[in-house]
Amino acid sequence: MPDTDKADGSLAGDADSSDRGSSSGGGLWNAIRGLFPEEPDTSLRAQLEEAIDEHQGEAARNGDERTGGNDLSPAEVLMLKNLLHFSEHDADDVAIPRGQIVALDSSCSWAELVATFAEHGHSRMPVYRDELDEVIGMMHIKDVFAIIAGDGPPPDDWTVLMRQPLYVPQARGALDVLADMRAKKTHLAIVVDEFSGTDGIITIEDLVEEIVGEIEDEHDDDPVEQLIEVSDGVWDADARAELDDVAEKVGDPKLAEIAEPVDTLGGLAFVLAEGVPQPGTVLDHPSGWKVEVLEGDETHVTRLRLHAPEPDPVEGSDDG
Repeated sequence: MPDTDKADGSLAGDADSSDRGSSSGGGLWNAIRGLFPEEPDTSLRAQLEEAIDEHQGEAARNGDERTGGNDLSPAEVLMLKNLLHFSEHDADDVAIPRGQIVALDSSCSWAELVATFAEHGHSRMPVYRDELDEVIGMMHIKDVFAIIAGDGPPPDDWTVLMRQPLYVPQARGALDVLADMRAKKTHLAIVVDEFSGTDGIITIEDLVEEIVGEIEDEHDDDPVEQLIEVSDGVWDADARAELDDVAEKVGDPKLAEIAEPVDTLGGLAFVLAEGVPQPGTVLDHPSGWKVEVLEGDETHVTRLRLHAPEPDPVEGSDDG
């Protein structure tokens, strides 16, 4: 059996010799390596982005930022850059989170179905059986309107009008999802997680917005502040507010520290409650924050109130 101390000393000596050799030869190797610079990225994507950056730089130097030094407007430049990086996104990046999904229960009545479409103004809605993880189809407003505008009664079982959505895994590329939608002529995709549960949904509008920016129509509400401080340490928030942005604004990064991959406050509430919490529920965050559900329904949360942790007692204070 070898002498352990001797073996350790030998290894240490070898390591020292190796370090000395590396330091003595490092300068020579760096000099040699400098003679052969790394090959630049010659992909078409890189060349296009470099050309755009060069034109923008020229525009800044010439004081002409309107056209970017050529015939491209700033909006066009932004869309080109978004398009160049579009393939870097996957389905999970562009999906509407589970907590924001508006869906129809297959057991609801025809009147409830019509009322849900009227309330939310969506053209398509997923249909689930018993729970949101079991999406069985989708309803299109055109099929609903055709019944309403006709003289006949609604069908006894409205699920016969359902259409089939796409089902895509979280890791599927956004560009592939767009190609799938075009091939299947379907504008709604259900994003499923590794357990085949519903993680989110993607509409073709979501994919287009990744390139052209936010698209609003006549039915969209005016934008409202997503996070408002109502009193010291108390904040009212939209469930769609980005978790990282909220943590930065309230000044506590611990609020965004959660093991599960969630992006929004609504997603955080869902994780903390292990389901869709109902209005009036108060959830405890590991950091000490309390998350109170103000508004929502059985499928998603819409408004929340954040309560900052109670301040720790001042150490060394004299009670007497």
